[in-house]
Amino acid sequence: MSLKTEFNSFFDLVRKRRSCRNYSEAPVPDALIRNCLEAARLAPSACNKQPWRFIVVKDCELRRKLCSDGLLPGISMPWAQKAPVIVVLCAETSILTHTIAPMISKVQYHLIDIGIAGEHFVLAAEAQGLGTCWIGWFNEKQVRKILTLPRSLQILSLISLGHPASPMEPPEEGKRMKLEEISRII
Repeated sequence: MSLKTEFNSFFDLVRKRRSCRNYSEAPVPDALIRNCLEAARLAPSACNKQPWRFIVVKDCELRRKLCSDGLLPGISMPWAQKAPVIVVLCAETSILTHTIAPMISKVQYHLIDIGIAGEHFVLAAEAQGLGTCWIGWFNEKQVRKILTLPRSLQILSLISLGHPASPMEPPEEGKRMKLEEISRII
């Protein structure tokens, strides 16, 4: 495959990826989940510390609790409860590099690392015909309690995962800012 073809394939994947808020009841095979996790595992990280930890929740009752009790007060996401999988993205905060980095450079590298790994995860899901949606309106204390997670894990996001109930529509071109509005080459 030529470089141009590879780039076009990647760009098509990025262009068509949408947040899915309507899932079918079809279960997601573990092999597809593992593919997403493997893509995330291969993400780059500061000093190659790989702080990410992924908690894959398939249990129906735990998913229900995460998508009701685990959300911020006043937030309702009934569509998330219908997703057959909820993935909890965490950072291992006991890693020394991530503990001292903010004191030296004011950058919390683990946040960047988790963002990169999470995006690898959702793009791998998209490439396999699965839908995802980043969920940021969660209550960290409640999620920690529901899943009995240790304090050393900082919960940074949830991602719903499943088969879209209907085909996803590409975004309207006018809803995205123009390249000139968000970038500058000097």
